[in-house]
Amino acid sequence: MKIKFISYIFLFILIGCNSGKKEEDAIIPSEYWGENPWPEIRKKRINKLLPNALQEAKVDCWLVLCRENNNDPLADHIGGENAGGDAVFLFYNDDGGFHSKVFSPIGESTALDELNIHDEVVGVSRGVSSINLAIDFIKNKNFETIAINSSTTNSIADGLSFTQRTQIESLLGKDSKKLISSSELVYNWLSIKLPEEVAILTKAAELTAEFQIEAYKKVIPGKSTDADIAKFLKQKMLDYGVKDGWSPDQNPNVNSGPDRGHSHATNKIIMPGDVIQIDFGIKVYDRWVSDIQRFAYVLKNDELKAPENIQFYWDSGKAGNRAALSAMKPGVRGVDVDKAQRILMKKAKSEFVMWSTGHPVGYVAHDVGPNLGGSQSTHVRPASEKRLKQGMTFAFDGFHAWKLSDTTLKTISVEEMAVVTKDGARYLTQPQENLILIPNKN
Repeated sequence: MKIKFISYIFLFILIGCNSGKKEEDAIIPSEYWGENPWPEIRKKRINKLLPNALQEAKVDCWLVLCRENNNDPLADHIGGENAGGDAVFLFYNDDGGFHSKVFSPIGESTALDELNIHDEVVGVSRGVSSINLAIDFIKNKNFETIAINSSTTNSIADGLSFTQRTQIESLLGKDSKKLISSSELVYNWLSIKLPEEVAILTKAAELTAEFQIEAYKKVIPGKSTDADIAKFLKQKMLDYGVKDGWSPDQNPNVNSGPDRGHSHATNKIIMPGDVIQIDFGIKVYDRWVSDIQRFAYVLKNDELKAPENIQFYWDSGKAGNRAALSAMKPGVRGVDVDKAQRILMKKAKSEFVMWSTGHPVGYVAHDVGPNLGGSQSTHVRPASEKRLKQGMTFAFDGFHAWKLSDTTLKTISVEEMAVVTKDGARYLTQPQENLILIPNKN
């Protein structure tokens, strides 16, 4: 499905930057978003990206077992979200190319086959085990490596229960030694986003940033609270028919005081001299997630611009973000992207920040892919050693932290979203160039 974008000017008007917007101009989410493109994108991801992911992970066959009520986290990525009884999805490469074969209970097999996702859907009669049939097929194919969703490092690739694994091992017998974790396979597959998905993430990023800018225009120093900003953004989500990018209790995280980490917005009153952070993400089409931060400073009575120290903190954080983007390109390790902006933090005499520079973002806020961290961490994340590839999408920060008068810490974390391209990386939306200044209206 071809995604149609609204021009920037029209979008600016559409999302309510005009406070006098009439009721009849309200957004109709179903018309604004149109038909959900996921079915076609899912099919393309399976047929275009999965064969290569199998090869890169050196996997001959991937077995995913789906079921009702306690389904595998990857079920809706492969078409198994409506499984009733046990359904076994097999993906494999052989001399004839890439194949997908499903053994599905007869009650669900017709609908699954009509999705036209898989090469073959075998309807399994009542009283016959789909798992037994799938294992027999695997034995006849004599695969050397069989990936299953058991993982100690990737929760999304850890959907196989203990009893399910025990059953599979029992049926395979001596061939159970061929079982390996699907961690690397799932990593290779999910970390890459199709151009159509990047376009959707771009639209989500644009809205996320615009909503935050609009929210800052509503702030009344000495009266508005962090929670008021959060409520405004929640209403924007409702107006546009989108969901939270992560836990609803902590989205958005609005913080005009000392650092609170991942947290909820409080009733702290926003005062002149405050630096305000909004960390906010939306989920569009119930699938793709954004993660953007925007910062503002509340001017004091005698101020026309931010104080020199606050401006320095902002400029330092922004420079770190730009350095990280410049370091992002295919073949570069995540730890090296982190290091690129940590060097600037040291020069700017920033306080230590425990967070990684960035993380993959896409299907969830902290998605599968290389971690952009590790250069100054107290512990090493294996994903930090992973190399970036074209089509990976990230949310990443430029940091500067300083101590407030009460010795608590305040951090500016200039967070943007970007996609890795053939030769480097590009922002998904216009990055924040200037600290937003909120006038003292008293």
